[in-house]
Formats: sequence, C-alpha cells, structure tokens
Amino acid sequence: MAFPEKFITELTERSDIVDVVSSYVRLTKRSGSNQFGLCPFHSEKTPSFSVSADKQIYHCFGCGKGGGVISFIMDVENLSFPEAVEFLAKRAGMQMPEEEHSGESKKKAKLLALNKDAARFFYEQLGTPAGSAAVEYMIRRGISPPVAKRFGLGFAPDSWDLLRSAMRQKGYSDFDMFDAGLVKRGKNGGFYDAFRKRLMFPIIDVRGNVIGFSGRILGDGEPKYLNSPETLVFNKSRNLFALNLAKKSKSGYIILSEGNIDVVALHQAGFDSAVASLGTSLTPEQARLISRYTDQVIIAYDNDGAGIKASQRAIGILEKLDIKVKVLRLSGAKDPDEFIKLKGPEAFRKLLEGSEHQLDYRLKNIADKYDLSLDEQKLDFLREASDLAARIPDAVKRQVYSMRIASMSGVKEEVISADVERRHKKLMNAAKRTEQRQEVQPERLIQPAARQLHYDDPESAAAEEGLIRLLYLEHELVKKPGLPDKEDFSSTALANIYSALRAGLEKGEHVTVDTMAASLEKDEISLLVSILQKPEILKRSEQSLRDYIDKIKDKKALRSGKPDLNALQKQLQKTKGYGR
Repeated sequence: MAFPEKFITELTERSDIVDVVSSYVRLTKRSGSNQFGLCPFHSEKTPSFSVSADKQIYHCFGCGKGGGVISFIMDVENLSFPEAVEFLAKRAGMQMPEEEHSGESKKKAKLLALNKDAARFFYEQLGTPAGSAAVEYMIRRGISPPVAKRFGLGFAPDSWDLLRSAMRQKGYSDFDMFDAGLVKRGKNGGFYDAFRKRLMFPIIDVRGNVIGFSGRILGDGEPKYLNSPETLVFNKSRNLFALNLAKKSKSGYIILSEGNIDVVALHQAGFDSAVASLGTSLTPEQARLISRYTDQVIIAYDNDGAGIKASQRAIGILEKLDIKVKVLRLSGAKDPDEFIKLKGPEAFRKLLEGSEHQLDYRLKNIADKYDLSLDEQKLDFLREASDLAARIPDAVKRQVYSMRIASMSGVKEEVISADVERRHKKLMNAAKRTEQRQEVQPERLIQPAARQLHYDDPESAAAEEGLIRLLYLEHELVKKPGLPDKEDFSSTALANIYSALRAGLEKGEHVTVDTMAASLEKDEISLLVSILQKPEILKRSEQSLRDYIDKIKDKKALRSGKPDLNALQKQLQKTKGYGR
C-alpha cells in the first residue's frame, strides 16, 4: 500500500520512538540523548540496544538491527509495512487513508477473519449432541463453562467436511482454508477437515487475533495434540498459548507450563499468568516475547525426564535475557494440573513461593547424576558443578555457590573456590581473545551485521555508504551533477538504499528512515541506520561528495575491466601531483 508522504510524516511525529519502544523494552541506561536497553531481537545480558530521541531511530550494536518507529513495529510484531502503519495509526488515534491494502496484507486479514469464524464454529459445536464428548471430557478435567468460554474452547466434530461446508457458506474457498491449515488436501485432489473429534484450543496472539488452533484428541488415536501448521499468520516459535490473557496478570511473573490443559487448569485455580509453548521446547523468540511483559519466570514443567530436560533448556534461553528464573519441583504429582487436583490451589501457591532459583535447581540436578560416595563420580560432579559456578558473572554469587559445592562434596571451600575462579578466568580470557580477533579483522568491521548481506568490494562499499550518509544528512547535495547511477554500486543492498533515498529527495519529499521503509527490505533498513550511526564531517561535504563519487566510479571501472581515463587522471593528480 502506497501511503501519502504527509500521512507517514504525521504518523511518525505522533509516534515518538522512545514511547513506542518503551512498551516493549525497559530503557534504563542513558548515554547523551540515547537510551539503552536489552535488545528484543537477540539474547544479551549487557544492553546494546540504543534508541535515539533526537534522530527517532533505534540501533542494536550487537545484532545490527535498526530503523525508525515503523520498522521497529514491523520487527517486534512481525508485521508487514502496511500492517505496522495501521498498528501505529490505531495507537495514535489516526484514521487510515482510504486506499487498498497490499496483497499480503489483504491475505493476512482474510486468514484472521477465517480463523475467527472457525473458532466461533468450534465453540458452537459444544452445544450440539456431537459436542457432548468434549463437554464430558472438560467435566472430567474440571474445566468450568466460564473458563472454557474465556479460552474460547470448542469441539471439532468427527466429520470429514462439516467445518469446510460451514466456512464455504461464509464465502471462504477451499484454498483459503488450506492456507489457514484448517483443511488438508486428499489424494484425489479434494479437501477435508484437518481437525476431527478434538477438543479445540484457539491460539490467540497478544493483539487478540485467532492465529491458529491446537486440538486435543478425544479417545484413542495419534497425535494426542494436533497444532495448526505454519501459515502466513501463525508461527509457533513466535507465539505462546494464553499470553493474551497472562499479559494482563498482576502477579509480576509468568508461569511457564508444558501443555494447554495445564495452562487452563492454572488459570481456573487463580494463577492467571500461566502460558505454554506450542508443541515445541521454549524458543529464543518466545523468551523475548515473555521479556516484554516480565523479568521473572517460574518454570512448571512436568515432573519427568523430558520435563527436567526441557527446564534445563528453557533456563539457558531465559537467563541470556537477564530474566530471573525459578523452577518448581513437583512432588506427588506428574504435572501442575494433577497437583492442584490432589492438593488444592493453596498448596500450589506455597509451592510457587518456595520455588528454587535456577542455579539451585541445576546444581541439584547435577548432584543427582552422581554417587558422591565414589571418588571417580565425585570428581565428575566437581568438574560439572564448578563449571556451572564459573559461568556466574557476579563474584559474590560465585563464592556462595562454591561454598555450596564444597558442602555437598566434602571438599575444602578454598579448593573449590580456587578451581571456580580459575575456570572463570579461563572463560573470560577466551571471550576476550575472540573479541580481539574480531577487532583486528578490518574486513569484518566493514561488513554489514546482517548475515544475508555481504560486501564483495569493501572499498567501494565504504564510499557508497558515505554517499548515502551525505545525501541523507544534506538533502541539497542531490542537486549536484555527476551523481552515480544505481548500477555503479558494488552492493545490491546499498544500491537499493541509494535508489530509494535519491528518488525521495528528487521528488522533494521529507525523507526519513520511516518514509524509506516501505521501499526497503528489513535488513536494508537496519543497514541504513548503521550507516547513519557513523561519523561524517559536514564542513567539507561537497569535497567529500566528489571523493565518494570518484571512488565509486573508479572501482566500477576496475570491476568492469575498462578503466575510466578521466577518473584515473583525477586520481593521479591527487596522489602523485601529475597534470598540474
């Protein structure tokens, strides 16, 4: 969708980037006019995500992502440009221009409408004779009607085409339903319902959209749970079941559970901050999603080998985001649902209050693996436990856990403490060497942060970056003669940025990172912001402009194998003084 320049300009003026970013990232550290926080796009413990109130841009010095307020919403909400504009327009109370949406935006809107109608269909089926099986199952699991309604639970009939027929009557095609994952294609080319004889859990994103479904089979059969496939609107690694409800909780923490039934049971018992991943282990994207709403997580996975393994993995992901992690140790029950049924909500609340710090949990799990009465196994325990303690950044905490390891093993505290500190120093030195190796590689420093982008000719790319930076900072320079063509650039990404920038300037538009975002890929927007972060001396801007242009054209001539004699003469005059 092509939005009027005036509309985008007003939208960005009414959407201060600091205010918008602050609703997703805790900005606590200041450096001049910039504010810093932990990047929402990659795992880090030291804030490298910068937001500039003056420039109205963000830039992460760790992963390289950057852009304006529209780009931020595109990245953090996984939206297209038109959808991000609409999102911010609603936030700012602005009326959207009366123009047609882009093809992808229209397709997403249709799939969301289809999912909403399908969820309504499944819910209505609970009131039919066929839905009695699902109602009986919910009664057995202790799910009350109000809770079922709050979650939008429903029933998929044991039919090959009941949903398909109902949705066709509403105007949706078989291909719409196929794209939404609601039907499957048969061997003869026809379509049939994907969910049959299942208790249906709508998967609702934090904006309240039904993006997919999870169906629990009623009776025998496999798989026990069937989730929607990846679609244009559903990505299971980027969403969490019930986060749309849990984000409103006043508890101050998120309870991370394994399954949908556990989550429903926890909410019914009064623990309204429970969520679950969608058929997968916790992903970094889901962890970053959680970090928008809390900095404390209590892991309440099943009390079995798989649950312990999943807890260990989740701890490793969450701690990278500086999230405080505790772990429940369920006793006498295999999962939270069973625990609450056996011992009641109050007992579970006490269990939450006494949940272990993740380091205690991990240390006990290590100890459980070994027989400490045997010297060889005790040594294995000490190696693994000391390595865990060595990775703790805080010196006091390292000492505390060194003392605990000593107590568990019967080895002197000073011996354990010395070993932990030696291991910690070794880890720090290894990290420092890696950092130093990266710093002494000039080629690496020039290359873009995004892995998808690469400069084949770094020398030309440096000049291309400089030209883009100059034109962005001094718009009048676009009127100077001799500007290179897009084809003269060595980098496709830089050529695209240059083309969008030059086109806007030549039209006399108010060009910003946000107005250019509609014409660029996300990686190109981030690259543009990283270019703007670099210094440029504007006192000699016209001379710099000529230097950049000469370098770009010289390098283009060398790549083509046809040296530009005029450019070569200019270069010789500068370096050798010939022709003066």
